[in-house]
Amino acid sequence: MFEHVNFCVERIGAAAGPNAPPIASRGVNQVKNRLQALGLLDRAFANADDDALVGAVDALDDEHRDAFDQLVPDGADADAIRAAITRGRLDGTLESVALVLTDACLADCIEALGDHADHPSSDQLREVIPGLVEAHGLAITQLMLASTVAGEAPAAAIIRDLLKHDETVRLPPAEPRPISPMVQAPTVSDEERAAIKAKRKEMRKKKQDEARLRREQQARARKRD
Repeated sequence: MFEHVNFCVERIGAAAGPNAPPIASRGVNQVKNRLQALGLLDRAFANADDDALVGAVDALDDEHRDAFDQLVPDGADADAIRAAITRGRLDGTLESVALVLTDACLADCIEALGDHADHPSSDQLREVIPGLVEAHGLAITQLMLASTVAGEAPAAAIIRDLLKHDETVRLPPAEPRPISPMVQAPTVSDEERAAIKAKRKEMRKKKQDEARLRREQQARARKRD
């Protein structure tokens, strides 16, 4: 369910028709659209604060948590999540993490849209968005919407417009990034850096153990019920 998806740049259908753009042009346009969709998803992650990301992880059921742990093996804190999606912008990890964290929000969205779930209008989406924000938070709702754009949902163009212009869910403009990495002199010694790394690893393990204990307690409670 949560396997990475390899996207083909040139998806040339027989229904393209005689007036379709040349193959090379279509390939360029598809790459451009793909990168724009990934950029939108990247912005949604950047806009989500650490508490929203960690809260989404804590709310996962066992199946989704197992999938998350495979995608983000270094822990469930915000730093580990951001490191994983930074490494995996183009190999599917970025989208897979978003899918896992927002699957419950997406399910609620589909249920709220009902018969309109496959091809919702802008007004229909605007009608259900406040309930999603109330239930899952603004950041996770934005992340879910951006994830559907990256997944090339039929309503991707409408959702992209909402994320750019809607007063409730629009994302802030992307911050400019340097073309090349900025080189900074180290501010701590190798020993201090190693100690910091060990402390972070210890904290990640503690959080993982606490989360595992909560899941086991919830599972036992469900069995008693």
